[in-house]
Amino acid sequence: MVLEPLPQEQRFFTALRSGDWPTPERDWSLDAVGLSAAGLVELFETQLMSRHLDLHARRLQARGEAFYTIGSAGHEGNAAIARAFRATDPAFLHYRDAAFLIQRSRGVPGQTPLWDLLLSFAASADDPVSGGRHKVLGSKSLHVPPQTSTIASHLPKAVGAAYSFGLWRRLGGGGEWPADGVAICSFGDASFNHSTAQGALNAAGWAAYQGAPLPLVMVCEDNGIGISTPTPNGWIEASMRSRPGFHYLACDGLDLLDTWRAAREAERIARRRRQPVFLHMRCVRLYGHAGSDAQQAYLSPARIKADETRDPLLVTAGLLERHGVLGRDAIEALYRSVAERVAHVAEEAIRRPKLETAAQVMASIVPPSRPGRARPWQDEVDPTPAPMAKLLNQSLARLMERYPHLVMAGEDIGRKGGVYGVTQRLQAQFGPHRVIDTLLDEQSILGLGIGLGQNGLVPILEIQFLAYLHNAEDQLRGEAATLSFFSNGQYTNPMVVRIAGLGYQKGFGGHFHNDNAIAVLRDIPGLLVACPSNAADAVGLLQEAVRLADEEQRVVVVIEPIALYHTRDLHEEGDQQWCFADPGPEHRLAQGALGQWGEGRELAIVTYGNGVYLSRQAAARLEAQGVHLRIVDLRWLTAIDHDAVHRRVAECGQVLIVDECRRSGSLSEELITALVERGMPSDRLHRLTAEDSFIPLGRAATVTLPSVAAIVEQALRLAAPGAKEGAMTKTPGKAMAGSDTP
Repeated sequence: MVLEPLPQEQRFFTALRSGDWPTPERDWSLDAVGLSAAGLVELFETQLMSRHLDLHARRLQARGEAFYTIGSAGHEGNAAIARAFRATDPAFLHYRDAAFLIQRSRGVPGQTPLWDLLLSFAASADDPVSGGRHKVLGSKSLHVPPQTSTIASHLPKAVGAAYSFGLWRRLGGGGEWPADGVAICSFGDASFNHSTAQGALNAAGWAAYQGAPLPLVMVCEDNGIGISTPTPNGWIEASMRSRPGFHYLACDGLDLLDTWRAAREAERIARRRRQPVFLHMRCVRLYGHAGSDAQQAYLSPARIKADETRDPLLVTAGLLERHGVLGRDAIEALYRSVAERVAHVAEEAIRRPKLETAAQVMASIVPPSRPGRARPWQDEVDPTPAPMAKLLNQSLARLMERYPHLVMAGEDIGRKGGVYGVTQRLQAQFGPHRVIDTLLDEQSILGLGIGLGQNGLVPILEIQFLAYLHNAEDQLRGEAATLSFFSNGQYTNPMVVRIAGLGYQKGFGGHFHNDNAIAVLRDIPGLLVACPSNAADAVGLLQEAVRLADEEQRVVVVIEPIALYHTRDLHEEGDQQWCFADPGPEHRLAQGALGQWGEGRELAIVTYGNGVYLSRQAAARLEAQGVHLRIVDLRWLTAIDHDAVHRRVAECGQVLIVDECRRSGSLSEELITALVERGMPSDRLHRLTAEDSFIPLGRAATVTLPSVAAIVEQALRLAAPGAKEGAMTKTPGKAMAGSDTP
């Protein structure tokens, strides 16, 4: 197949005819850096394969056959980095690292990198990485988990993966990757400035500074510009050269010999000394940010020309000729043969099948199952009724015994035992390597868990307060929950995230410690969210969450109502009616399993968390006034079995949804909609929700939330004659927060 050269190729052919190759900054010999002539040719061919993929992607895009053209042109020096590491070292790659992936494939039999990448360009269902869901760089056989383009979001999990090597050594071996592995993570100079990147760098340095083994190489591919915004000259080096905990190395990414030298040194330090390295690779971005980017709008013609003269392919061609490895004719022949190979493979790849149905697209949102690893439980269970915090503590201790690969991590969970005492004495029992006191950074906590989960561990992470999750949500949305989706189920990061949250705390308030914003969690495909209302259910949900993570590789969030941690009494002081016996190690509440109190048919209250506790208190007053009701406890706030909910309430005259979370985007909206879709008349459906407000401090801390008085008042109205008329209109009332009532 004869291809007409694209305009972007003209400078290569001009240099080829004249022999005017750019000169590297340093004149390394092959012997000095320990690279053979054959090795240099191999790296050049890898660079050519990456470059021609970029060029041909533009041809395909013009034909409507390719859909994503952020390319690697100018960054092809990372091929030398790939060659310096083992193919079993996990690599979390920048989206400009096609050359790295191609070079790594050379060390693993049976690889077809051009075919695989072109299938990805064409969004083919045969793409072996994502199954046509995205153009990603990834491979199970090459130990390259796919990354999406959320800026720098892969850095925290790379830190977690690096930490997991030492942890597996302490646990006696295991994991997806060899225990002497090194985690590699690459990113751009613009991404370096993102708070997620800075948090990851800080976490890595913080751990290494204290002597924790952290075999990690962070590769910053510095091309000097982020889309259209320049990176200040010298900024990366000034920021990292003296950063505590890191070894700083630099290389000229345009020069394969210098890059190979620095990469080998980075590999040696990280693997032998188990310490993090920051490898600063200076390179150039060619052809703009992406296929549609017209860099003429923000770069001068002189700057564009200067960048083109720094093309790493030109530098490598010059090295080949100067060291007597290949002449110009051989260089040109290799260039053209690679171009023809890419074009030929592309014509086959674009004809492969595409995803066509919603079911096909969504097939990998839920990860595949695997055998469970729980050990039998032999000890007796303490039968003494206790509040939620106590039973959670007992359950966590039991889970840590039963699952030797279970690891806990979070702020203050170790020596302090957690802000509310839920993790007391666990670090003393299981050691600081399994009950980890982390730094104060939720992004790093979640990233640690994602990295541990990808290497075969099951982390239980604690976020101290629900409000503290929001600055780290993308670690769940953009990383944890998407990994199975974008890898076609080949990669997973199972984990359980315990979050202390919701309102009604006594003596400690404000919106940072009383937060009822959960919509962002319920909106993430594949993420499971549970919320217990009592101690026994808390055990059942936590134990099921760990089973789901271990056997079904799921990401599960358990929102634990802070106000119920130490609540003992239900109706009056000393009645101990909100203390429960430990239901034991086999008690698990499956997704969609509903709880119910009462059999009344006049009114059904559907609720969860604190709402169950308040509704139970309200029920005592209502029963005394002749209103017979039932309370349905959802327990799971995602994957709700709406058919089961409908069956529980269908025979009741009125249905009231008590939702302690904010009115807009609330769970109550989903419940009302699902009941209407199942044929329940709207005039039987009502809501009592929290207002769309932050929660204030002091005595006003509960005025925007549902209350016992509001539940009683609305229930009495619904039980009165004519209650069915005029339903679903909002009537503000002093006792009611956000009610839809007649």
